[in-house]
Amino acid sequence: MRISQHPWDNPLSIELVDNRFLFSYLERRDAGGLRRHPGHRLPSLSDLETNTTRIIMNARIVLCAILGFSLFVGSPQFCSSQDSDNTRMLSQGAVSNSHIAFVYDGDLWIANRDGSNPHRLTSHEGDEASPRFSPDGKTIAFSAQYDGNTDVYIMPVSGGSPTRLTYHPDPDFVEGFTPDGSRVLFSSTRDVFTRRYRKLFTVSVEGGFPTALPIPNGLRASYSSDGKKIAYIPIAERFGQWKNYRGGTCSRIWIYDVNDHSVQQIRQPEGRCNDTDPVFIGDKVYFRSDRNGEFNLFAFDATTEAIEQLTDYDDFPINRITESSDAIIYEQAGYLHLFTPATGKSEQIKIGVSTDMTEIRPRYVSDSRWIRDVGVSPSGKRAVVEYRGEIVTVPAKKGDVRNLTNSAAVHERSPAWSPDGKQIAYFSDLGGEYKLHIA
Repeated sequence: MRISQHPWDNPLSIELVDNRFLFSYLERRDAGGLRRHPGHRLPSLSDLETNTTRIIMNARIVLCAILGFSLFVGSPQFCSSQDSDNTRMLSQGAVSNSHIAFVYDGDLWIANRDGSNPHRLTSHEGDEASPRFSPDGKTIAFSAQYDGNTDVYIMPVSGGSPTRLTYHPDPDFVEGFTPDGSRVLFSSTRDVFTRRYRKLFTVSVEGGFPTALPIPNGLRASYSSDGKKIAYIPIAERFGQWKNYRGGTCSRIWIYDVNDHSVQQIRQPEGRCNDTDPVFIGDKVYFRSDRNGEFNLFAFDATTEAIEQLTDYDDFPINRITESSDAIIYEQAGYLHLFTPATGKSEQIKIGVSTDMTEIRPRYVSDSRWIRDVGVSPSGKRAVVEYRGEIVTVPAKKGDVRNLTNSAAVHERSPAWSPDGKQIAYFSDLGGEYKLHIA
């Protein structure tokens, strides 16, 4: 038997009642509403504890010993479909007066501002994220998973060895630079009593101990050009888990005055919305918001408090905006775009990147870390396992491992055995959308 999360619902609420599991869940509706489903009963603890524990333990042993020699992952067709003229899936863009930086294939890349001459800056197996240019455009700050932790690093735009600036065991996320370029602004869960919040810090580009900003908690922060104001969101976004979220923790933008410590909030409509990624250019704060449907780019005039919508996408949201002195870069539908406030126009940046794509190269794999959902057959003789996007059954003691799907470039998940033990239901994104399948 299996207890798992519905692929498009919120996490299960599970209670133990009379030695049996009683669970309910919240189902998201298209309009963003929630519906609570009644309780459902699952097998008792006494039913589960003996067979399930034994079979899952044996499944891991069998998978480690056998599955690695029989499971072939990757798709030659998918590997060859990379567009080296206008590459998609570029993310987390940053822009200076002469360059753009972005993340692709888990590494940090840089190109000319028009997208020409792209080349890789980093090649470490750890992921790099959140690149930001210094005000003079000569240095890039970014967060990287080097040495077993996520910390702040800087490196020259021309390339070279990254210099580590933070050493705390909690993750540190780069937000930008101070206006004079002498310090890197970052957010971190250090010095907070719960990881629900982050605080803002700065650290010198020469190294040393970070300094906390006099703001209780915040992230997605940006300095004004004169350093007198900081725009930020006080709590982390919820819409990453709940699209069209309109609850009490909707993300909102506060503008902090460094001199008198006052705060101005960008107003929201009566039904709430999610505002995030504020950046200053001149006297205006640019941000992305879902107040009118999909996430688009907006501008807020701090003097008049007027809000203007600048883009009108309705298919895919705008993601992660950053700025230079005269432009804003954002990702939309897998491509990077440049918005120029002076003209009020956006333009897609055509960037051609070609890499070896090692993570999708066809190869054999063997590692119990890739075991996801596990279900036990009614007889207790076999278990069904979600393993790296394949649905596989394994014996409790003796027998063969059977790959039921054997599908490259397709993700199968959430297997469940039928009561009579003759069929297995699972979800598959074959064809582009998740659908229920039975094997």
